[in-house]
Amino acid sequence: MIAGSTDVTSFLGLGLFSAHVTGNLVILTAHIVARRADNACLVLSVPLFILVLGLTSLLVAGLEALAISSLRPLLTLQFLMLSGSFVLGLASDPHPALEARGILLAGQLSVAAMAVQNGLVELSLHGAPSTAVMTTNLTRFIMDAGEALLGHDPAEVAEARHRAKNTWPVIVGFTAGAGLGAACFAAAGLKSLGLPAGLALLALVMSLAAKPFGRKQ
Repeated sequence: MIAGSTDVTSFLGLGLFSAHVTGNLVILTAHIVARRADNACLVLSVPLFILVLGLTSLLVAGLEALAISSLRPLLTLQFLMLSGSFVLGLASDPHPALEARGILLAGQLSVAAMAVQNGLVELSLHGAPSTAVMTTNLTRFIMDAGEALLGHDPAEVAEARHRAKNTWPVIVGFTAGAGLGAACFAAAGLKSLGLPAGLALLALVMSLAAKPFGRKQ
């Protein structure tokens, strides 16, 4: 839900996809070919995503060296980034230009937060499906559903059912977050950036009571 709501609000209000880096690459390439590569948000988003993802890996390695679980620190970092995006969006004019400095920074903080979330799933939630890449999840879910219904090997059928059971809630959550984010943006404009920040805070609070996930937690 965090990724879905962040992606739709950043697309509608900030001029870029925060979680869907593929979309940013497509739009940026189209602008370059059409000689319209004037959107700083798009230009910065891809290298920033790569940079933050690399720094997230280094942070997790450092935490693990100190025998510290990485899940809560990364959730905290994501919450702070999304909160910063919300504050900057809230401080902007009611109808700001996408080139405005506050909007530019808000967009990049959203991208950075999604880079942290992608790294978090890979490094802190071992075995969990991606929470931001729905193309892969949908493909995996359909393939697993077909195997569960038509497969002949009991072991492979059981494994497919297990993966499908873990994947479908993520697809539903992302879609629900996108729908809720779009509705909030229609009603409140850039104030809707508070939705993913609030969901990130909820995830952080939930992690305090959650049982360890994966072999390194």
